[in-house]
Amino acid sequence: MRDFSADHRWLSLNTATVRKQGDFLQIIDACARHGIRAIDPWRDQVAAVGLDRAARAVRDAGLELSGYCRGGMFTSDAARRIEVRDDNRRAVDEAKALGAPCVVLVVGGLPQYSRPGSAASKDIVAARGQVEDAIAEMMEYARVANVPLAIEPLHPAYAADRACVNTTRQALDICDRLDPDRTGALGVALDVYHIWWDPELSSQISRAGRNRLLAFHVCDWLVPTKDILNDRGMMGDGAIDIKSVRRAVEAEGFAGYSEIEIFSEDWWSKPIDEVLRTCIERHRTVV
Repeated sequence: MRDFSADHRWLSLNTATVRKQGDFLQIIDACARHGIRAIDPWRDQVAAVGLDRAARAVRDAGLELSGYCRGGMFTSDAARRIEVRDDNRRAVDEAKALGAPCVVLVVGGLPQYSRPGSAASKDIVAARGQVEDAIAEMMEYARVANVPLAIEPLHPAYAADRACVNTTRQALDICDRLDPDRTGALGVALDVYHIWWDPELSSQISRAGRNRLLAFHVCDWLVPTKDILNDRGMMGDGAIDIKSVRRAVEAEGFAGYSEIEIFSEDWWSKPIDEVLRTCIERHRTVV
């Protein structure tokens, strides 16, 4: 396993971690102050400053990207299928313009939550089928752009509203069906917040292998968790054995960034420089 104690070369900042402290350009400036060399932008933050300006700022700062958040939210009623397709194609185009190594997919839950206004359904089996069909269609477009897609399994608490793919096994099953030759076009983004509890995690990471492991996200699970969405912990403040998960993915050959992604009203209330200093310190000691 790589030694992170001496520097933070392999730290990437998911820009949602400080989304309330500044816009995309201000976040890039803060990363420069702290010597952070990689980011994973969110689409809304990029859109707020404009894609061309955002891409230029990334290049001028000499930043690498560890991903692009996010595509997906595939489930909808029939009236919104074209909207979903076009939205995800735009995500691919944006990722290519920014130089992102993959688009992270949060696949969606039941249609009325994934695409508000869709006809309500409780059929999660149908939702999962729709997700797979939509990923297959998106892959055709993404292959031409040479932008890999990374399915992110989310904790089962999000099955209804955000993602009906909830385990690494489910995500890899989709990968095996849609990309059986392991071409690199489809893989997984593993976030410890969502997968740490899974008794199959170790075996599924081994199953994934290097060519399916496209992104690795870190934060912590607080006890108690006050809000399932916006109360993630800083690494070391919760229950997750983060090093053991990183050890497992690196044993399969993953050599990319450990990307810090923290949705937290608490951390959003702190100055950006304090957040980044803490991220760097915990990356060296906990991750």
